[in-house]
Amino acid sequence: MLLVPSGLPALRRSALSRALSGISSPAAFRSTSRSRTLPLLAAQLLTLLLALCLTLPLAAQAGHGGEAARKDGILLVAFGTTVEEARPALDNIERLVRATHPGAEIRWAWSARKARASLIKEGKPAASPQQALADMAEEGFTHVAVQSFHTITGEEFHGLLATAHAMEGLPKGLTRITVGLPLLASTDDAESLAVALKSLLPKERKPGDAVIFMGHGNPHHPAALSYPAMQYYLTKADPLFFISVVEGSPSFDDVTATLTARKVRTAWLVPLMAVAGDHAHNDMAGDEPDSLASQLRERGITPRPVLRGTASSDAIVSIWLRHLDVALKQLDQ
Repeated sequence: MLLVPSGLPALRRSALSRALSGISSPAAFRSTSRSRTLPLLAAQLLTLLLALCLTLPLAAQAGHGGEAARKDGILLVAFGTTVEEARPALDNIERLVRATHPGAEIRWAWSARKARASLIKEGKPAASPQQALADMAEEGFTHVAVQSFHTITGEEFHGLLATAHAMEGLPKGLTRITVGLPLLASTDDAESLAVALKSLLPKERKPGDAVIFMGHGNPHHPAALSYPAMQYYLTKADPLFFISVVEGSPSFDDVTATLTARKVRTAWLVPLMAVAGDHAHNDMAGDEPDSLASQLRERGITPRPVLRGTASSDAIVSIWLRHLDVALKQLDQ
């Protein structure tokens, strides 16, 4: 008896079954006259060949063009840093992601070219978001949640969005790519962050000491409005919390003038960046005349730098992880 392959689509399997059932058994052939058997056999064989012509191409297609098995992954994307001692903050991110999502396949990418070049020079892996997503596709991933570890929805984040959009749905590539929002993407984020930032402050801070959280800034991107908006929530959390940025507003001049008017004598300086990298060491705490620390000294205010990035705080990383949870859920949408 001839059997129909079970892996064929139901419609084609039915057609082949009908064709096979139409072939008479050997006993039937022996009981039929030769003059009747030969034409009947030829007709039945022709029917069988036609059915095979319909089913074999589909079987081949199932072997070569069928959908790949789903494989989920997480891609963590940070700006990166060229400062070795700043990297433990990024290790803290991975530790918390693995604790929250045990067993998840996790990869890293760096959006800053200088950061990648620094790692490559040290012989360490350093993929761009584009390269990391391409590598994940080669590894057989089909669904990837990308989590941004940038601070605002600025230029770096929008570049990441464009990359994800361009690489989603490519032939033999990633079926679904979602992107988690950065740290400061909503009023809820701002309110949570204003409180969580207290975790970065040393116990040595005294009443009357101000705290300046220094961000990067961007005078040309609409998302730069996030920094002045953040000041509202900082003031609610602590009247002596202030924000300033390297580029844009509120500027170093703005914040030093405010502290002078309020007769502040000491200001703690904290980077509002995932890592305490080059900007924190130089623009914030450096000895150059245009650094934040130097400008405070000129006004008689003692600067007290705190070289800890926001990613070193579990309370702050938890805000990013909320966004990652949303991105993971969106993989099924």
